[in-house]
Amino acid sequence: MNGTVSLHQSRAVCTRMRPLMLSCARQQAATWPLPYGRGSDQILLPLRALTACLLALLAGFHVLCGGAHAESIAKEVLAAVVKVRAEIPPAARTAEFLGTNREGSGVVIDAEGLILTIGYLVLEATQIEVSTADGKVVKALIVGSDSDTGFGLLRASEPLGITPLQLGQSSEVRERQQVLVVTEGRPESVQAAFVTSRREFVGYWEYLIEDAIFTAPPSPHFAGAALLGTQGQLLGIGSLFLNDALPDERVFPGNMFVPIDRLKPVLADLIAKGRPTTPPRPWLGVFTEEYRGHLFVAAVVPEGPAEKAGLKPGDLIAGIAGKAVNDRASFYRAVWAQGNAGVEVPLNILQGLEIRKIVVRSGDRDHYFQTQPTRSAPGDKRQTHTNSHLQQFALGCVLEAPPSWALFLAGRTPALLKKVSAN
Repeated sequence: MNGTVSLHQSRAVCTRMRPLMLSCARQQAATWPLPYGRGSDQILLPLRALTACLLALLAGFHVLCGGAHAESIAKEVLAAVVKVRAEIPPAARTAEFLGTNREGSGVVIDAEGLILTIGYLVLEATQIEVSTADGKVVKALIVGSDSDTGFGLLRASEPLGITPLQLGQSSEVRERQQVLVVTEGRPESVQAAFVTSRREFVGYWEYLIEDAIFTAPPSPHFAGAALLGTQGQLLGIGSLFLNDALPDERVFPGNMFVPIDRLKPVLADLIAKGRPTTPPRPWLGVFTEEYRGHLFVAAVVPEGPAEKAGLKPGDLIAGIAGKAVNDRASFYRAVWAQGNAGVEVPLNILQGLEIRKIVVRSGDRDHYFQTQPTRSAPGDKRQTHTNSHLQQFALGCVLEAPPSWALFLAGRTPALLKKVSAN
């Protein structure tokens, strides 16, 4: 029957594998605080299973393939996930806080060697190489990037001979769904996971994704990792490790993936133009931190629009054009509502104890990051201090204990904050 088996035979194989799969899963579950309780096979199975189980999932049980054919299909799917290494000049703007030698993953999405990855992995890179599961190493060039989604697109310098992954429908991904995280084209790089939540993700660096995919347990090699459905379809690209993978406020480690549906509207533009053809959003170059219902400036990007306008770490952002903002999401949406990149953004700021109106002429984020950026002036202590903040936040640190000025401001009367917003 050309390697296919009957439904009865397929179920029999699964039944024989089940005790071994559950034994492995229970060993892993013992070290993980599950959010939905223990004891359920549906919860234990997604944590981790044997490589044989993962290969079977990739091939799809319902396809009813024989063992050898199923393994062949699984290997073909895994081969589409490649390693990506990027070299960044020491003078690059991102070198200080993202490093000059970066490594992660990418996913081959067409037969000509087009590779999808996470943008920060190759941002400002001058040399990029990709390596396949069979040891082939080739150079790659940046085709395009989209700062709104975070995607980066590469092209291998020569054909890779790899069957591309099919783009799935991330809109159909639901909580508790079983998924696979793949960081390299080898079976040992496959990790079973489950979707812990679908919700908005808001980053401190002027970044917002409304329908991000959160998974657990976390993969330590998340940058550019492939999020696959059990039929091998690509559902998302790995972006972050975080401690709030659950939909509530409990601490629970996991990863955040950018949904693949976000790529589809901009893919043609990235290939043809290098960036989306829609007008870019206004960018201020400010990192923010939320505290007790207020929004503070944690750091400003060196030589960015916010720094040039006079914003400083510790400033309280009370509003935009007289409209109050108290969290990152409302702040970003208010900024983006002002117009396109280049528009002036009027901010209501509490700086120390002085209420100020500061107008920031926004910029285009993509224009700020360059292959050969301007070097910092020797001995510029302010630059070094600011970059220290950038490094802390790039590593995912948050302000665990606010400084004394934040505590003082948080205790001020509501009348003061209303006054700030009104000015």
